[in-house]
Amino acid sequence: MTTWDCIVKRILELCQQRRWSVNHLCNECGVPPTTIKNILNGKSKNPGVVTIKMICDGLDITLMDFFNTDYFRELEQEIR
Repeated sequence: MTTWDCIVKRILELCQQRRWSVNHLCNECGVPPTTIKNILNGKSKNPGVVTIKMICDGLDITLMDFFNTDYFRELEQEIR
């Protein structure tokens, strides 16, 4: 699993937990729908930390909460 895969999985997981659509998430976090949809569809495979932070703010979680999952902890080093 890549970092991008983990980010997509986590965004979708958090939306599902709240029973939110992607559009609802966009409204809550103030990120344009195209930005989040580009992340989810793979057009943007390297979302910036500011974008992730805005998503976290909309979800009312910290960056630590966002990345605190087994699949982020188990990521292999991508640069060697």
